[in-house]
Amino acid sequence: MPTTTAPPTTAVSIATVGLAVAPSWLSERLHTTEGAGHADAQRAFALARETFISGKRIDMTALATALGVDRTSLFRWVGNRDALLSEVLWSLAIPTLVLAEQAAEGQQGAERVATLLTHFVDDLIKAPYFRQFLQREPARALRLLTTKESEIQRRYVATAEWIVRHELGDQPLGGAIDPATLAYLLVRTSESFTYADLIGGDSPSTARARVAFRFLLRVG
Repeated sequence: MPTTTAPPTTAVSIATVGLAVAPSWLSERLHTTEGAGHADAQRAFALARETFISGKRIDMTALATALGVDRTSLFRWVGNRDALLSEVLWSLAIPTLVLAEQAAEGQQGAERVATLLTHFVDDLIKAPYFRQFLQREPARALRLLTTKESEIQRRYVATAEWIVRHELGDQPLGGAIDPATLAYLLVRTSESFTYADLIGGDSPSTARARVAFRFLLRVG
């Protein structure tokens, strides 16, 4: 089970904690303005993100052609396809998490955590371009989203831990479980119901995710 150490809650937000805990070579290039190489990476990333949102497959050859460069240059800018896909996916998760946080406004504690995560799962299930990606590349999607093959799961767990600490403190549920373990369980629950069709041939379900989150968090 992965263990994370979330930065102090005053130093980060739901939009930044994931990258703060689990940066990658490409994420660091994308979030700096220093050097022409970084500008090229940002340009390639922007086009890849636009391609993904349109529901199309990110193809490195086609992307290089659209940018007017060869594949060698593109790989030098952004790394391999998995690295680029991972950053595109996380860049779309961030606004989704922010919207989920806003949807839980006015709530607090375990209720707020459950509501926030439920909205996040619901948005992922309903996003057409995301479902198209899952159906088009199921094995790659699960590998990048739910394993250590990319930084995505580490970032999601770190974000969940930040939420838990922010809402429930350092001893959630009366000290029955530590924040990192609870965050990991919540993320695994989220993945189980978001990718139910890929994992077990079942239908993704916001309703069942909501019940599971509330059970884990002891929300009445």
